[in-house]
Amino acid sequence: MFTGLIEEVGSLRGAERRGDGTVFTIGASVVIDGVRTGDSIAVNGVCLSVTGLGKDYFSAFASRITCEVTTLGSMERGRRLHLERALTLASRLGGHLVQGHVDGRGSIVSARRDSAGLVLAVETAPEIARYLVPRGSVAVDGVSLTVVSLTGNAFGLYLIPETLENTALGDISSGDEVNIEVDILAKYVEKMLARNSSEDGRDRSLMKKLMEEGYA
Repeated sequence: MFTGLIEEVGSLRGAERRGDGTVFTIGASVVIDGVRTGDSIAVNGVCLSVTGLGKDYFSAFASRITCEVTTLGSMERGRRLHLERALTLASRLGGHLVQGHVDGRGSIVSARRDSAGLVLAVETAPEIARYLVPRGSVAVDGVSLTVVSLTGNAFGLYLIPETLENTALGDISSGDEVNIEVDILAKYVEKMLARNSSEDGRDRSLMKKLMEEGYA
């Protein structure tokens, strides 16, 4: 599990095909502190296991499926990457719970600077957009962000100066692709409602309970 709060912006040093996947070599300093092979590091929102370590880099293997579903397969050398070590029980949860299991890609529709930050519009697939709600959480390239607006399958974001300073999202432009992970809680609620609906119509009682607690 991760928080979506980026610890370091590293860089892609190399990508080597290995069997049915790819080994990525990533320049880093902060996130390799205290890390051992087998530990997890989120790379642009994708949870990868560390397979090798050096003084200022680590390597990680990604399967063919991972490279196809996410943007990892199209990354070029020198690309700036968001890095975050796995959450510990002693960590502060300043963002939201992020699994590092990317749901799919989104495409930047527009990126507009204003006097303080960056206004983004991102379009994604319907099966991903269905889980998004205004003022809800979403991870974009591993960064925990708040959904500002929803229009069809597109959602709006506002990146404050702090986010722009500590991530590579300021490099983004229209047409770029990003990794999207929705809030896992939305999927659990959908599953519960679907199960309840098939069990003697008890979905009404669950919906009533959710409404009473302020969730619906």
